[in-house]
Amino acid sequence: MYLGLDIGTSSVKALLIDAKQNIIAMATAPLEVSRPHPGWSEQAPADWWTATSATVAELRAKHPKEVASVEGIGLSGHMHGATLLDAAGSPLRPCILWNDGRSAAECAEIEQICPRSREIAGNIAMAGFTAPKLLWVKNHEPAVFAKVAKVLLPKDYVRLLMTGDYASDMSDSAGTLWLDVAKRDWSDELLAATSLNRAHMPKLYEGSAPTGQLRADIATAWGMPKRPVVAGGGGDNAASACGIGAVKPGTGFLSLGTSGVLFVSNAKFSPNTAGAVHAFCHAIPNTWHQMGVILSATGSLEWLSSVFGEPVPKLMDGLGDQIQGPSHVTFLPYLSGERTPHNDPSARGVFIGLAPETTRADMTRAVLEGVAFAVRDCQEALKAAGTDIGSLMAVGGGSRSKLWLQIMATLLDRPLLLPAHSEAGGALGAARLGMAAATGANPISICTPPPISATIEPSRAHGPAYEAAYQQYRRLYPAIKEVMG
Repeated sequence: MYLGLDIGTSSVKALLIDAKQNIIAMATAPLEVSRPHPGWSEQAPADWWTATSATVAELRAKHPKEVASVEGIGLSGHMHGATLLDAAGSPLRPCILWNDGRSAAECAEIEQICPRSREIAGNIAMAGFTAPKLLWVKNHEPAVFAKVAKVLLPKDYVRLLMTGDYASDMSDSAGTLWLDVAKRDWSDELLAATSLNRAHMPKLYEGSAPTGQLRADIATAWGMPKRPVVAGGGGDNAASACGIGAVKPGTGFLSLGTSGVLFVSNAKFSPNTAGAVHAFCHAIPNTWHQMGVILSATGSLEWLSSVFGEPVPKLMDGLGDQIQGPSHVTFLPYLSGERTPHNDPSARGVFIGLAPETTRADMTRAVLEGVAFAVRDCQEALKAAGTDIGSLMAVGGGSRSKLWLQIMATLLDRPLLLPAHSEAGGALGAARLGMAAATGANPISICTPPPISATIEPSRAHGPAYEAAYQQYRRLYPAIKEVMG
């Protein structure tokens, strides 16, 4: 048996699979995000451990024999979170999350201190990345910064409590802005730009390599007498790619979670900083990947749900499941700023075209379309980097909406494939990496594509109308940028 643990922003998910990769059981536990100031986003690291322990306890209660047989554990987690630890390994403050925008000034500071930062990291210094957050702490919380002994990413803090090891994988570490992504090693030059060094960093491993073994006391508490090995794992998107078999060059997926991601695997390091494309190491050895990232995908729908005081499914009622053409309202989904292609943490959400006859349904459809337009922006940025994808698998909570996927497929002019068990996401990829670490098998042979349950084709009838609407959308951000934020 093999266990995948996915440390998400809104929940922790635990997934148990057998040697044939059959899903035995899955459990989830919720998490909360704190927003103490506008543009801030934080979580208490202790909550990740509480939620992780709860999910394992649920699996053990229902499947004690299977849990007792676990030989390998893999980890997936939301990227970029700055978890600051003192010399005893205790958190010094709440973790600053991936969608926190407070460190925009520090991004410019890093690029000024280290003019080669984009060349080394393959990425623009963005407020969501880890390194600018540390510089913000140095500038605004110097007493905390002085006590920093280690900096860990969220899943790696959970690993520390599981194994006692300070370790991380290449894919997650690539999102810190401290990694030389081509060399798959920490960059002394980038670390120095934030007054840190290698002693502050965890040891690096490939995602399929064992980093340690479950501590004896945790193994007893979790009912795992074999003390399973713990794999390096991956950042959430790289782990999701392992879960759906997007590990060979040219394979990719569209993820519609809280954030949105257009992901493609690469045989080599392929940066495109001009288009704010992310170029990271994959969780598979000797492999890299590119991502176009938007910060508010299903997060935009959840926001609209909170505004109207109605659950998302009720908002979707009345829209049907067939594409009808663009709304007369246009929505820019920049609620928490935006990454690809604008790299603007100060950008904010906007509705354009509201009229007396505008209904809640019109605004809901506009949100679906606005997110789809933003994903199309990501596609264009990837094309500018010389990357194209023939078809895409669709994963994440938003992929349950056939209407949304039809809009996406039409704007991308690509079929969207729905994999079986897409709800497993990063947890399945993590479990697969745990299997590779425990067995020594080639992760490529383990991380195979799942069966396809459905294919969503682009609408040729509505394609021209959506193309025109997208071109209008593209003109809006430059026109109103100066009055945002």
